[in-house]
Amino acid sequence: MLRRATVFDVFDLSRVLIRSISELCKADHQDDPRTIAQWTANKDPASIRGWIKDGAHIWIAENNGQPAAVGGLTDAGEITLLYIDPDHTGRGIGGALLNELEQELISAGCTEGRLEATRTAQDFYLRHGWQTTGGCSQRNDLSCLRMRKSLQPQD
Repeated sequence: MLRRATVFDVFDLSRVLIRSISELCKADHQDDPRTIAQWTANKDPASIRGWIKDGAHIWIAENNGQPAAVGGLTDAGEITLLYIDPDHTGRGIGGALLNELEQELISAGCTEGRLEATRTAQDFYLRHGWQTTGGCSQRNDLSCLRMRKSLQPQD
C-alpha cells in the first residue's frame, strides 16, 4: 500500500531511511561511520516532522503492514527521496513507489522528472527509463549522479 506520509509516520520514515542508507548504500559510503553519520544526520524523526509540516510531499509504502519504503518529491519536478527498507528489497516496492512519484509529478504538470542518484541506485533508475546527465557538484562525499526522465506521453 502506498500513501502520503503524515507526522504520525516520522519514526517509521526515519527507521526506513537510516536502515536503507546504512545497509544498502555500502557502495557509496564504504561502511565509513563518519560518512554514514553525515548522510543520516537529518533523517531523525524531528527533522522529518519538520519536512512534513513545511509541506514536503512524502510517501510511505507498506508491505504486510510494515513500513517498506519512503519516497519524496518537490513541486518543481524533483524526486528527493526513494529508499527501501533492507527487509523489503526485490519485491517491486521501489518500482511501484517510483511510478507513483512520477505520476504525482505528471499530475502536477511536470514534463520532466529530475533526481540525484547514488551509485547504489543508478542501475535501478536506468531500468526505469531515467538517464544520467552528470555528477552532483554539491555532494562530493557521495558518488552522486544527476538523472532526468521525460514525463511526456509516449506516442
